[in-house]
Parts: sequence; C-alpha cells; structure tokens
Amino acid sequence: MNSILMAMIIIGVIGCIIGILLCLASKAFYVEVDEKEEAVLSVLPGNNCGGCGYPGCSGLAAAIAKGEAPVNQCPVGGAPVAAKIGTIMGVDAGESVRMRAFVRCIGDCEKAKSNYEYTGMEDCRSMAFVPGGGPKSCDYGCMGFGSCVKACPFDAIHVIDGVAVVDAEACKACGKCIEACPKGLIELIPYEATNVVSCRNKDKGKAVMDVCSVGCIACHLCEKNCPAEAITVEDNIAHIDQEKCIGCGVCAQKCPKKVITILNEPKETPAQN
Repeated sequence: MNSILMAMIIIGVIGCIIGILLCLASKAFYVEVDEKEEAVLSVLPGNNCGGCGYPGCSGLAAAIAKGEAPVNQCPVGGAPVAAKIGTIMGVDAGESVRMRAFVRCIGDCEKAKSNYEYTGMEDCRSMAFVPGGGPKSCDYGCMGFGSCVKACPFDAIHVIDGVAVVDAEACKACGKCIEACPKGLIELIPYEATNVVSCRNKDKGKAVMDVCSVGCIACHLCEKNCPAEAITVEDNIAHIDQEKCIGCGVCAQKCPKKVITILNEPKETPAQN
C-alpha cells in the first residue's frame, strides 16, 4: 500500500514540475500574434493554391498585414474577399478585375494533324523526351495529355477531344495551369473578355495550314478591320489588347480560319464601310 502511495506522490510531483516547466517555456518562447494577420487569414479562402505568389494563405496574410502585398492579391477570393481585407486593413481595396485562364489552341483531333499514334505516359512535360516532341504535327499546339488538368486545384480544366478547355465559372485564376503547360499556351484574360485568339503558331501561313486547319495564317484581316485598333499581328500571330477591345466581334467575322473565338455575345457591331 505504501509503495502505491509513494508512486502516486512521485507521479504527482513530476506532473507539477512538468507543468511549471511548460508554463515557463510558453512565456520564454511566446510569439506575439498580429491580430490583423489573424483577421486577414480568417477571411482568405484557405485553398493554399499559391496563386497569389506566396506560400499559402498564411504567407499572404502575413505579407498583407506587413503592408508588403496589396489587399486584393488573392485571385481566388476576388473582389468580395479583397473588400473584407480592405476593411480589416483600413484601406480601399480598389477595383478588382476578375480573371480566368484560357487555352490558346482549338486544334482538336479533327483539325490538327498528327505525325504518328502515341501510346505511353500521358504527360505533356514528358513529351520533351519523345521523338518530335510528341505526336502532334503543330509544334505550338496543345498536346492534350493533361498536365494542366493535374495541376488545377479547382477541377476547372479538362481535355476535350485532344485539347485542354477551361471552365470559366470554376476557374479561380490561380495560374497553376499556366506553370504546368510546357507550350506556354495558357494565359489569364479578363472574365468578361469577348474575343480571344485561339492559336499561338508563329510559323508562316503555308506551314501553319500544313499542320492545322484552324491555325492563324497572319493574313492581317482582323488587324485591318478592327474599329478599335485592338489587334496587332506580330511574329505571324494575332494578338488582342483586351483593354482596347470593345467586343464588337468584327475580327471573328473577318478571320478566314476562324481562329478568333467568341467567348461572350458580341456587342453591337459598328457599321462597316
């Protein structure tokens, strides 16, 4: 009986000593918590996608609290989250333009030619070790093996008929797909964008037509007919300045290869001479 009592006393004393040591350690190693940082972190979406350029939401929250990052830095949260963070930080969040990813290729299995039939690991980045850089004849086109699909944390991109397609509603503009695409085919555009060029082939017209029926041939018709001067053709490929584009759809109408994709209904088309 005495041995049991002694054991209980010893355990109790040890417990008290450990408790005191933990209390002292907690005070010695106490790290002051920034209340603003905690408040910002509480309103961030918590996806930890890294689209903001920081290591997760906690990293962004710390940067915002220190004034090292703007309150609208989170692409996933968008304007609503930016407004909440602005209130916490006591600053105006400003205007946030909603962005979305877009794949600049429509050369699907029917329109784009292939040099051979490929069977093997389905990963776009692995094609660098495959003869010809992959089976697709177009050196600039989407390979359709889904590296971007695997990288997207929001299930917003899928391969359809050999070409990656982005679901604009599901996309949070985190940029993961952009990093994953070895061809550099994916870019961020305004969610409200009306017209986009769905090609990045920089070869000359005949070479383009030899590999794809819907490639840009740099005919300049879109550039010549754009009433807002929003289109330029450089390096044999058309580019649309989304800040200048008025969404009239004239470029899409004039394009003989139908390379310009209409994402939203065109606005009223200006009268043509």
